[in-house]
Amino acid sequence: MSSPSLKQPWLKPLLSVCILSLLAGLPAAQAKDAGSRNYQATRAYYTQLVSGDTPKLAELDLLMTMLPKGGDIHHHYTGALYAETYIDWLGAQGYCVYRDNDPAKKQQQFRVNTTPGGAGPDCLKADAIRADNQFYRQLLMRWSDKDFANHSHQQNPPDQQFFDTFGYFGPVSGFSTNQGLRILKQQAKAENLQYIETMLKGSPAVDNAALAAAIDALSPDASQAEVDAALTPFYDFLSRDAGTKKQVADYVAMIEGDAAGIDDADFTMRYQSYVVRLLPPAKVFSMLYTAFSSAQSSKLIVGVNIVGAENTIVSMRDYKLHMKMFHFLKQRFAQVHLDLHAGELAVGMVPPAGLQFHIRDAVETAGAERIGHGVDITHEADAVQLLAQLAARKIAVEINLSSNAFILGVEGAAHPVSVYLQHAVPIVISSDDAGVSRNQLSGEYVLFASRYRPSYDTLKSVAYNSIRYSFLSAADKAAQLRILDRRFARFEAEVAKLAKSQGWAVKAGARN
Repeated sequence: MSSPSLKQPWLKPLLSVCILSLLAGLPAAQAKDAGSRNYQATRAYYTQLVSGDTPKLAELDLLMTMLPKGGDIHHHYTGALYAETYIDWLGAQGYCVYRDNDPAKKQQQFRVNTTPGGAGPDCLKADAIRADNQFYRQLLMRWSDKDFANHSHQQNPPDQQFFDTFGYFGPVSGFSTNQGLRILKQQAKAENLQYIETMLKGSPAVDNAALAAAIDALSPDASQAEVDAALTPFYDFLSRDAGTKKQVADYVAMIEGDAAGIDDADFTMRYQSYVVRLLPPAKVFSMLYTAFSSAQSSKLIVGVNIVGAENTIVSMRDYKLHMKMFHFLKQRFAQVHLDLHAGELAVGMVPPAGLQFHIRDAVETAGAERIGHGVDITHEADAVQLLAQLAARKIAVEINLSSNAFILGVEGAAHPVSVYLQHAVPIVISSDDAGVSRNQLSGEYVLFASRYRPSYDTLKSVAYNSIRYSFLSAADKAAQLRILDRRFARFEAEVAKLAKSQGWAVKAGARN
């Protein structure tokens, strides 16, 4: 076979393309080499910070603030805003806060009075609160976890303190959701965060007393068939009811209106609808229906969750029933993503039997794709098999170190994050309620790095997991991963420069 002639018209363009490709490959290869060196330098620098008897916390704080963290995908909107913002909103709405308890007047200290003209000596507006430094500090301590553990004072149990805060600032939290989202976006971008998946607003409830009665009468141990039989008439009503359809449409419009102008080239936010597990069963089911319907009809609402303290009488009694409700609806809304709070429990909070099934039921009955908290994993029945199932099905667990330490008293070596890592279960680091906990996502990464000393590769993989296991569409997820690639390239270049300026030796991983 003869060699092709350069006179053939198809060959010259092909040669031109090949030559250009070779030339373009030179700087790309150089960039790749530089990227590899930066990665090695960053890994060595980080390793030195977490090595030794005591991790270098100040340096880690700087590094974790710089670290590209991808997304925060276990995030409660109302619990993420700091109490100081809610005091600002108190002023904007003209509300006041009671200074003291007065049962005769039905006044409870630190509660909001939303009655117009209610302010006075017993009820302080925002400016009067700020002018009284002692009351201001007391208010922050009641509306968040501020100063709970660092000095002696009269206090409630930690879990009660945490969940009670929502009742205090709740009346002002709905003032301007779009403004609140913009505040959270600004905070997120300041700590190199590109994505938030937040639980924004609970879905609406629909009442139908006649159909609700059969659901409310269900035994906590009712079989799936019995639950399905009770749910089906209510489901049929909800799916045909014009009023329900309007509530869903209004809810979606409200979420999409709140989200207006939040996304930009550097930041994206998506939303989970949720229900509260403390309500009567029929009300929970109607809210689940509207949550599933909303998620199916809006690209911005990417999943459904269930919230509320997991150790209350109602939560424990109805847990299996709630998981069967999720199962019922998942059969009818197959494309809706589920991220469920499960296993936010510790020894002593509930009887031992109550620790044995929450994560498993969330996965096997409800069909959860992610688990929020998962702290009681080591007490679940056949825990090793469940861990293997989580790993095989790639069900990510959202690790919330600050709130787990505060609410559950589980921290340090007692926290099961190390168990999840040992069993190859994907994890993400998340903030939960940063405003209540008085923390931010960078601080959660500092806790993760300093307490458990993961390798740099593990740390980096955990940051990527926040995008990999998000509920973004496939196209949006791919775009976010490309953004994260670029952010890590810049981060590692900056850290390599920082390490060099401070005399860190890349190969030895130690200072000269």
